[in-house]
Amino acid sequence: MPRLCDRAYQILATEVHRLCPNPAEQVRVDIVLKRLNRFRQAEGPALSIEEMREAVIDIFPNFSEPVLKQAAKANKQGKAVKGTIWGLGCLGIALASLTTLAGGIWVLNLPYPMIRWPVARTVPLVLLPSYIRMDHNYRQAIALVEQADQLVNRATSPQDIDLGADKTEQAQDHLDQLPVWFLGYYPRGYCSFFSCAWRFTYDEFQNARKLIGRNEAIIFQEENALTLLATATAEVEAAKAAYQSAESDQQQAQAVARWQVGMDQLNEIPNETLAGRMANTKLAAYERDFAQVSGMLSGGGRTSDRVTVAQAFAAQAAQTAANPPHSVIVWQNVAELWQEAIQRLESVPLEDPGYVTAQTLLAQYTANLGQIEIRIAAETASVKALNVAKDSSVQLVQQSDRVSAQQTSAQLQSVINALEQVEPGTTAYDEAQVLLQQAEDKLKQLNP
Repeated sequence: MPRLCDRAYQILATEVHRLCPNPAEQVRVDIVLKRLNRFRQAEGPALSIEEMREAVIDIFPNFSEPVLKQAAKANKQGKAVKGTIWGLGCLGIALASLTTLAGGIWVLNLPYPMIRWPVARTVPLVLLPSYIRMDHNYRQAIALVEQADQLVNRATSPQDIDLGADKTEQAQDHLDQLPVWFLGYYPRGYCSFFSCAWRFTYDEFQNARKLIGRNEAIIFQEENALTLLATATAEVEAAKAAYQSAESDQQQAQAVARWQVGMDQLNEIPNETLAGRMANTKLAAYERDFAQVSGMLSGGGRTSDRVTVAQAFAAQAAQTAANPPHSVIVWQNVAELWQEAIQRLESVPLEDPGYVTAQTLLAQYTANLGQIEIRIAAETASVKALNVAKDSSVQLVQQSDRVSAQQTSAQLQSVINALEQVEPGTTAYDEAQVLLQQAEDKLKQLNP
């Protein structure tokens, strides 16, 4: 028969899991369960409550005594009872004695100064469970405080801060379990066997608490700084996205303003924090992008000014050109206005955001200038043709008495040809039409 029955094992295993719910301390559970499993596989007499206690008490000093009793009882019931009534009686007496002894030790180890201090001065060995628990809590507190200090003060990521906060909390829990009334006491007997490296002094206790308190303050500052970092980073990223999707200069300006607010928030994060160091790295990249955007906005502003001026020249040119016909001088003035508008548009750099708009207007204004140049050429030619016709008419009148009818007809045809070259929409057109009608009528008289 196995030394530890399944029922007793389940009782002890349940209590072990209850005492150690933290997955980080699973190794303690595994150690105890391995010990108990060896007893399940070993053949021999039933495992006693003392043996059960020895299997768990060094790992779990606060293991429940009633649970040990329940497991011992279940283990005894699971074993075949052999022997005489005398043997059972002796066993019962022994168990009763052991139970009484264990109960007495449990009472003497209660965490009350009025009980422990007299026992510590007279029978310190009875406080062995307390020594084991104190030794464990002390070692854990010191180790966890050192780990937390390293994680918090040399953090390289937010995960280090989170882990440091957990370590600090665990260290505080272990420190809280150290009996303050025992400060300055050194169990020489226990430490001679177990080589404990601790001495509960008031200064050491206070230093540990101060270090934990300082770590808690640093963690609080770091968490606040990380929250501010996340908020500011989100603000900048949202502003960058808004700038990219902006459909107007006003929307771009609003996005840039949000961008600046986010960078101001990053500047407010203390440099001595992890978030401050991370913020400096992010801020360098954000400021570089912001400088580019600001330059583009500045260039866009200049472009907008140039386009506005060009449109002003174009409006003036259109106003001057209204209600034609006009003289060559007026058309030349209009052409000069269009040229001024075109020069403003041609000065817009390729990299400016308003370049496409400027080029669109440039194409339109160039076409308008071309039309004006055609009108100038037409006006110049028409005026010249009208003047030629007038000069020929004057000569024809002066020579009417000295030339034949055939020569007069030829000169009239020459005048008509000149007048027909006058184009519609010019200042000479109406006068040319009157002279043309007169010349044609005179020609019909000469050639009926």
